[in-house]
Amino acid sequence: MTKQKTGSLKIAIVAGEPSGDRLGASLIRSLREQNPEVQFSGIGGPAMAAEGFKSLHNIERLSVNGFPITKIPELASILLSTKTALKQFDPDCFVGIDYNFFNGLLEGVMKKFGKLTVHYVSPSVWAWRSGRIHKIKKNIDLMLTLYPFETTIYEKNHIPVCYVGHPKAMEISPDRGVIEKKDARELLGFSMTDSIVAMLPGSRSSEVALIAPTFFHTAKLLSETFKCKFIVPATNLSRAKQIEDLWKSIAPNIEINITDNSITAMTAADAVLVKSGTATLEAMLLRRPMVMAYQLNWLTYKFVSSLLQTQRFALPNILAGKDLVPEFIQKEAKPEALARALVKLIREPQAELISEFDCVHNKLRLNSGQMAAQEILKLCGQTYVSS
Repeated sequence: MTKQKTGSLKIAIVAGEPSGDRLGASLIRSLREQNPEVQFSGIGGPAMAAEGFKSLHNIERLSVNGFPITKIPELASILLSTKTALKQFDPDCFVGIDYNFFNGLLEGVMKKFGKLTVHYVSPSVWAWRSGRIHKIKKNIDLMLTLYPFETTIYEKNHIPVCYVGHPKAMEISPDRGVIEKKDARELLGFSMTDSIVAMLPGSRSSEVALIAPTFFHTAKLLSETFKCKFIVPATNLSRAKQIEDLWKSIAPNIEINITDNSITAMTAADAVLVKSGTATLEAMLLRRPMVMAYQLNWLTYKFVSSLLQTQRFALPNILAGKDLVPEFIQKEAKPEALARALVKLIREPQAELISEFDCVHNKLRLNSGQMAAQEILKLCGQTYVSS
């Protein structure tokens, strides 16, 4: 196709987290490639700022952990001022990137203003609280998903949807885990003959407090079975201190390497013990055999489990549609079971598993920013330059 000049296009974008900021930056870059005169407004972070985006608020003000009761007044103020600013900006289209509750409210407002609305990164309606689909249908003109299986529920409910791939599948090349393993080990002080297990208990204090003790008792059992070394990533100094204190209380005689980079930790490892979430996807993209475990406090689990509509929790298993990665949930996540599963992964050949990982990786490896930009331009009635 050839690009047609249709006047100055205005796009409002709101990203509330670092992952959304990165998606926003790629989207802005791709939209400008298609329409150099496009104007932007909204909320973003440093990655979007690097693309010339001027944020209405500092993205860090939107950062929350759990249910942010103490931040509700501030978030409400940001929501109201953003609503006012975007109404004045008068965009052709509003794009909410993840940050579901906040963006859901803005999408409803923009829809009432008669604006086109796009939500980028599907809420997990396929896994739990599927009733949210009705509000999405009311307020969203287009859903952009990162995973192919997510389109089904939208198609069933006659909601326009497009799968655009996961950006991490482009960031992490299929051979990165092999090529960079030696360098990662040298950086962390390991040799190529060491047996290394990376343990990823999560990035939040509450997550670490719940599952890290189970992980570290597993490490203690593993060290009794065969000689191996352990590496645990920490997102900040506070988390590193928490991890170090827990480790010393459980396995004081076993050496631990704490690093600030989870990708480097997994690249250096032979196997990974990981909490559910994006880290399972990253481990798969790095071709690392893994065991997934997840625990919640009993009351939260009782509530959440009653709403669940999925039998699988690890992303590689969900994406493959079959059990590739051992999963241990709640009471099943015991150190003895985790240690047995890890020993099996380390001692037995995993060529078949890695081949399955590669198949999933290839399906996710699309130019997300470009595809998202093209779909948004089509929604806005503009043509675009095909690649």
